[in-house]
Amino acid sequence: MTFISRSPALLNASALSFTKILVTTFLTVLLSACGGGGGGSGGTPNSSAGSLSNFAGNLGSAGYRDATGALAMFNTPLGIATDASGNVYVADRDNHIIRKITPAGVVTTFAGLAASAGSVDGSGAAARFYMPSGVAVDASGIMYVADTYNHTIRKISTTGVVTTLAGTAGLNGSADGSGAAARFYLPMGIATDANSNVYVADYNSQTIRKITPTGVVTTLAGTVNVSGNIDATGSAARFNYPFGIAVDASGNVYSKQWGQVLT
Repeated sequence: MTFISRSPALLNASALSFTKILVTTFLTVLLSACGGGGGGSGGTPNSSAGSLSNFAGNLGSAGYRDATGALAMFNTPLGIATDASGNVYVADRDNHIIRKITPAGVVTTFAGLAASAGSVDGSGAAARFYMPSGVAVDASGIMYVADTYNHTIRKISTTGVVTTLAGTAGLNGSADGSGAAARFYLPMGIATDANSNVYVADYNSQTIRKITPTGVVTTLAGTVNVSGNIDATGSAARFNYPFGIAVDASGNVYSKQWGQVLT
């Protein structure tokens, strides 16, 4: 049985991921030294010092530019994820694109076209997103995107081919089903487990959703349109606009919602 906790700090790795998400809400991508990795120089910071370095983007300068380190520009980057090679992927929300940052800090646009909102499946710049807020990468390098204002979950291959895994663009709601028959309402946080199941913090539905690799969507916890803060099993649980989510190595799911502080 999957266990859902409201305290991501129980997991060091997950807590680090959420720290990244919270600090990247602004205009740069910041990497914490805690847990290793980070920094535009490619070196390994001293994790005991708990330092924080600017990995990419220029604080205070919103916009769009593919470049290296501080020369790159983002516009409200939110979700962040890494692959097995140490590349970082960012949901650059207000640019409506997905960015890729190499370990050396080189920023490129992986999918979508800056300032061009929409919902189009396609390869690279031919694809369109509408304010994507969350990204996750599974063990095989496949990326999943919470395409928030399209109310859909998108899937991106390792070569940048974008498809819609679940939901239908422009149609919000909360319906379990397969592929386009499913409905979401402002999905935000997204995570994957070891079996490539996808978990979604369905913000306006007040629920946590699960999507199988074949696109079958079910509601894992919470009740649609009923907010609150109740610990319980399945539909008896209550969430208050969940926006963050993580999964540990055992398949336990952790959520973050408004009114709670991540420690």
